[in-house]
Amino acid sequence: MIEMENVYKKYPNGVVAANGITTRIKQGEFVYVVGPSGAGKSTFIKMMYREEAPSKGTIMINGMNLSKLRDAKVPLLRRQIGVVFQDFKLLPTLTVFENVAFALEVIEEYPENIKKRVMETLDLVGLKHKARMLPSELSGGEQQRVTIARSIVNNPKVVIADEPTGNLDPDTSWDIMKIFEEINQRGTTVVMATHNREIVNTIKHRVIAIESGVIARDEQRGDYGYES
Repeated sequence: MIEMENVYKKYPNGVVAANGITTRIKQGEFVYVVGPSGAGKSTFIKMMYREEAPSKGTIMINGMNLSKLRDAKVPLLRRQIGVVFQDFKLLPTLTVFENVAFALEVIEEYPENIKKRVMETLDLVGLKHKARMLPSELSGGEQQRVTIARSIVNNPKVVIADEPTGNLDPDTSWDIMKIFEEINQRGTTVVMATHNREIVNTIKHRVIAIESGVIARDEQRGDYGYES
């Protein structure tokens, strides 16, 4: 599903954020990516959806070689991957329904399929009743649910989440995690970068710890392992 082979990423300022990373993530796995700030977690995550390109090495997702992927082909990759951001990145002038539908419109889904699929997905995240509201009328937790709905509405094989509970209160964070668990139980691979020690230690999954641009730990049902 996801393979990294001897991946390096060096930025123009000389910072090495990935220093020979090799790992494999199987279809249907749930993986936490943890580590200190500045350790290379965000780069590790961003390389998976080609927000960043590796300086050297090979990254394969769903049979696509991201290391050799032309910029024009990046949208094709992102049709297969759902991305959930910490700061939501919703379109403020569009309703909840329109924000989620947009993900299907850009891949030219048939209009008759869009309404059915969007409402099914909003139902999954508990927001079917708020389909006509604008993002500004929602709480932070509700906005994150919309972001998740948008990321999964086209049934991606992989969902990549970058600190998805970072801006949320603890109770809302647990609600969001229930949605990710449901997504994963339906067969979707979930890769989540997080600083949330309690979530990692309570809802057990594989843990990949990044330190100084290398994988320091890779444990099935691992712990967070850092002081909060």
